[in-house]
Amino acid sequence: MIKIYEVGKIKEEEIFARNEPVAEVGGIVSEIINNVKTNGDKALSEYLEKFDKVKLTDFKVSEEEITAALNKVEPEFLEILKEAESNIRAFHEKQVRQGFMMTAKNGVILGQRVVPIEKVGIYVPGGTAAYPSTVLMDAVPAKIAGVSEIIMVTPPNKTGEINPYILAAAKIAGVTAIYKLGGAQAVAALAYGTESVPKVDKIVGPGNAFVAEAKKQVFGQVGIDMIAGPSEVLVLADGKSNPKFVAADLLSQAEHDKNAACVLITESEKLAKEVQKEIENQLACLLREEIARVSIDNNGKIIICKDLLQGIDIANRIAPEHMEVCVDEPFNYLGLIKNAGSVFLGRYNAEPTGDYFAGPNHTLPTSGTARFYSPLSVEDFVKNIQYSYYTEEALKADYKKISYFANKEGLTAHARAVDIRFEEQ
Repeated sequence: MIKIYEVGKIKEEEIFARNEPVAEVGGIVSEIINNVKTNGDKALSEYLEKFDKVKLTDFKVSEEEITAALNKVEPEFLEILKEAESNIRAFHEKQVRQGFMMTAKNGVILGQRVVPIEKVGIYVPGGTAAYPSTVLMDAVPAKIAGVSEIIMVTPPNKTGEINPYILAAAKIAGVTAIYKLGGAQAVAALAYGTESVPKVDKIVGPGNAFVAEAKKQVFGQVGIDMIAGPSEVLVLADGKSNPKFVAADLLSQAEHDKNAACVLITESEKLAKEVQKEIENQLACLLREEIARVSIDNNGKIIICKDLLQGIDIANRIAPEHMEVCVDEPFNYLGLIKNAGSVFLGRYNAEPTGDYFAGPNHTLPTSGTARFYSPLSVEDFVKNIQYSYYTEEALKADYKKISYFANKEGLTAHARAVDIRFEEQ
């Protein structure tokens, strides 16, 4: 049963404690990465047989397989995927940033170009569920940014096939190539390249502890978006909130993962108890009851605070991945929220609107990293190249200051590089 805590009656650390298990997988992942670096496709085949129970030597999904998958997908779901893609595209197109050029004194020109990353790998989890939504969320902003090659990896089933919904989403989102690979070995293949898998410049997308550790270990060889932990939702709700709605919203994240964290913050003791009871009622109806039950029992919290302002202060310290604000005038509180991955405003904005359809990205910072990380966006798929242009007249006006500065740092060769241009030859 989800636990109820009252601010002022418990130790502060109980409110902010995160029961995320630390998986000791670093050594295993390092071994996998080194094996893939050394043995390439041979290592990938061995890991597919060992972990995914399938024998494959050709990992790339063919056009025929994609076409066959599209034929398996219900037309209604295809239309929903297309509408979701359109919503995601419309939102992320607003993030596109242009470069700039500025003219300073004496003809100096300064500027910055915004350039897309050339090759990006996107990891799409398989495991206990298939996530075509993740395909859209990762690939659409990359496409908008102008990435020329979007390489997707996702684990196959025991017959060597990829879920048709994932392939349909990939087709709609404009993924360039798809490989039947999962786990740390897939991350290694993207980072270093093999005989058949191209090396990329950046890897994005969520995964299990092995995938997260692999991304951490290959960072520097390639860029990464973030290290994703278990899913989280925090619901800030006043006493007028419907306990059935609140309970359902908490459970929508609890079913993701046994380590998912679900938190309700409210000023109403009555709502707290009603939600606690309603969660028990609704758990029994869930297809993934076993997973959600462990999540709720181990990581679920209901925090009773004196008022919603104190609740927002607590929420900012937790820095949740998803945050719902279930009040009548939610925009009155939006400006007070400083740390959250994605904020859902209003009593009828359940978190799954953002998971699937509304448009904002669902690849979000977890484990309190919303204090310094942002949701996945077009920005993750571009880099900035800055430039400058100096005329002789411009450098003549500034070179003594530059030289003086360089000498203060003890870098005399730096100073010499500007001084020499104005010495008599």
